[in-house]
Amino acid sequence: MLTGVPPRSPKDTFITVYGRKPVLEALTDPRLVVDKIITADNARGGSLSAILAAARDRGVPVQQATAHRVKVLAGNGHHDQGVLADVVAPKMRPLPDYLEELAQLPGDTPCALLVLDAVTNPGNVGMVLRTATAAGIDGVLLPRRGVPAIDPLVIKASAGVAFRAPVLRAATAAEGCAQLRAAGIRVLGLAGDASVSLLRDPLPERVALVLGNETDGLSDAVRAELDGTVSIPMRGGVESLNVASAAAVACYELLRRREG
Repeated sequence: MLTGVPPRSPKDTFITVYGRKPVLEALTDPRLVVDKIITADNARGGSLSAILAAARDRGVPVQQATAHRVKVLAGNGHHDQGVLADVVAPKMRPLPDYLEELAQLPGDTPCALLVLDAVTNPGNVGMVLRTATAAGIDGVLLPRRGVPAIDPLVIKASAGVAFRAPVLRAATAAEGCAQLRAAGIRVLGLAGDASVSLLRDPLPERVALVLGNETDGLSDAVRAELDGTVSIPMRGGVESLNVASAAAVACYELLRRREG
């Protein structure tokens, strides 16, 4: 059993949705569990009245805070519109929680994970979450630093799947990779110059594949934590794929091997 696991932060439990239309959509979606609504003390308007009515109908608590506090909690100073909602993400949890659960399973239990290393485009993050969820990947490590928060742009790109995606949290990608390796999971970076083929060569039964930045690829800090690198074969003079496309190839190759 892992020791020293800190209490779970609200940021590892809820996805914060801000803006009046997204908040109202969350409240009126029966598939989502909304923990609470927070409104700015200077917020007014008919759309706010609709939000308060929807919250009352669902029994969702409503809290008030200063406009500044709402902006801080939303993490966006321009588009919160004086309201936010904390939506329960049932499959999101800190990486140590997942590793503790994995440690209780038989040693030959496979696992397939993705790690995002400084992937900065919210659209790419959302598409990766959607693909990974569809392919049954066990977890996608989204570090708290270096990758966009799960915000309305990420949610839109995922077509709403982000709320139920198997998201794992760590402070940084490098720290997460170190924790994975310590737990006996092989950590392999996707790199165009790797001699090992993702599609042809053997892979470990417990593996995490790391996807790097859209422009610069894998960071030096993460490279220092890798067990090796693998490549997606390229033809026709193409040097690389968009990170979301590379994730789709990786996810379904892992699924193919699992169903094998």
